[in-house]
Amino acid sequence: MTAARPSLRRLPATLVNRIAAGEVVERPASAVKELVENAIDAGARRVSVTLTEGGRGLIAVVDDGVGMTPQEMALAVERHCTSKLPDENLLDIRTLGFRGEALPSIASVSRFTLVSRPADADTAWSLSIDGGRVEPVRPAAHPPGTRVEVRDLFFATPARLKFLKEPRTEAGHVADTLRRLAMAHPAIAFRLEDEGRVVLDLAATSGDLVAGPAAARLERLAAIMGRSFADNALAIDANREGFRLSGFAGLPTLNRPTAREQYLFVNGRPVRDKLLAGAVRGAYRDFLANDRHPMVALFLDAPAGQVDVNVHPAKTEVRFREAGLVRGLIVGALRTALAAAGHRASTTVAEAALGAARPGGLPMARGGAGWTGGAWRAPGLSETAAIFQAPLGAATAPLAEPSARVEAAAPGDASWPLGVARAQLHETYIVAQTGKGVVIVDQHAAHERLLHERLKDQLEREGVRRQTLLIPEIVELPEDAVRRLVARADELGNLGLTLEPFGAGAVAVRETPALLGEVDVQGLVRDLAEELAELGDHLSLKERIEEVCGTMACHTSVRAGRRLTVEEMNALLRQMEATPHSGQCNHGRPTYVELKLADIERLFGRR
Repeated sequence: MTAARPSLRRLPATLVNRIAAGEVVERPASAVKELVENAIDAGARRVSVTLTEGGRGLIAVVDDGVGMTPQEMALAVERHCTSKLPDENLLDIRTLGFRGEALPSIASVSRFTLVSRPADADTAWSLSIDGGRVEPVRPAAHPPGTRVEVRDLFFATPARLKFLKEPRTEAGHVADTLRRLAMAHPAIAFRLEDEGRVVLDLAATSGDLVAGPAAARLERLAAIMGRSFADNALAIDANREGFRLSGFAGLPTLNRPTAREQYLFVNGRPVRDKLLAGAVRGAYRDFLANDRHPMVALFLDAPAGQVDVNVHPAKTEVRFREAGLVRGLIVGALRTALAAAGHRASTTVAEAALGAARPGGLPMARGGAGWTGGAWRAPGLSETAAIFQAPLGAATAPLAEPSARVEAAAPGDASWPLGVARAQLHETYIVAQTGKGVVIVDQHAAHERLLHERLKDQLEREGVRRQTLLIPEIVELPEDAVRRLVARADELGNLGLTLEPFGAGAVAVRETPALLGEVDVQGLVRDLAEELAELGDHLSLKERIEEVCGTMACHTSVRAGRRLTVEEMNALLRQMEATPHSGQCNHGRPTYVELKLADIERLFGRR
């Protein structure tokens, strides 16, 4: 027996809408995102969201935008009806929404009510849809703007309800969605209520005439990410070939165990893009351990024709025509800002130190101020010793030139940013006095950063030393991968990797970077080929070399337990002041803690 051949048929509109709802509306937060984006596109200056049962029972979104006429309301709930593509050009999208799917998709799986009134109209109108069944438009009472109510979400698709989390969890996803939209649009006020409790209440910010819009954005970011981020954020503003990157990036010492506090936007749209996240990770690779992540809020303005936002129905993924250019812009802008920060470290480091300090009784001191029983020793009693030399032989210079040591700081001069050395505690920490307080330096972490920066500078000036393979390594690859590698052969050669084509589907590697030591040539070349295919860049090799520099610096820097002379300690402080990124070691830990005198006095009840 043979099965009957199925015939083609057109799916019912209600079923089509439910399929679209599965793509656009995965949970209450998805519905809120679509509705709030519509409000922003409508020119709203205030947006209010109300939830019950985490959005499952009720989602109400109210805005003061331009509103809609009864005819427009009837069209708005039909699929693919939109006012946001006037010239029907998907390559020139300037609004958050454009598909015309959100309202009909949400209405098909809920009990949906739309009330709207244009600013120049005398009355409002209401339209109701129950599980896809449209009711006639009726007059209603409502101020200018629009109100959308979504009740009993997914009642028409009970299977979807099983995948929803607890109401508090779903409300948390809604709050996160609203925060992201609020970051991108600081001129709009946002409010979120959950079961009568105000979760979010953000006033509109406009900045002042002097500070400009950047101040307004930072004010909004401070309200969402915390004042500590605003106090320790570096302003980002860079341009390249029509792309502009702005926003703020936290100091490396202000880091988190996950990437949750990384907010990325493209043309005002919150996105979760692997390319952008990878660029941020690459920019901070030199400053953070693999399990730590920076706090950033970055806004990329791209020419409409250079970015495709029509990749996924949720519009959280984008594709760039010039992915390598975008990655290079982000990495370069972040590293420039981090370099300009100099030896600055996050203020949260000092706050944590002060928070850990507890007043209490102490045992009686032994031996007076000059006691050397192991707790501390005065620098004036330091043994005579030659000035410390960095233990890298010819690879590095001494810690400081003799003239710098002599002129570094007079015994009582505390005008330097990191002050003048007064003691070494536990042969690990340098205590320096500044004009406004005290600085405590981790001698190993600080010298590790100094050596790392010196090694990188040497690589920039002298290039990467190469090691020649006795027998060239033949790496078989697809032909297109071979073409990409050969096209970048000169750039890879500057990084110490010398290769050439070896037939149609292979390359011959003759030299590798000496810093990498014993390297898996096959894996290295294949990884490079994959990255060139995706990003059109060769940063992975640079990052590997810089990672080796960091390891070398860690193993060759001055260790804890090494006694330093006064001159050595002051030389270390002076070089920290003159070296970029010296506020943190290669793993993101702080190299020093600065305690203000006023805070210390407060600990002792003197203020």
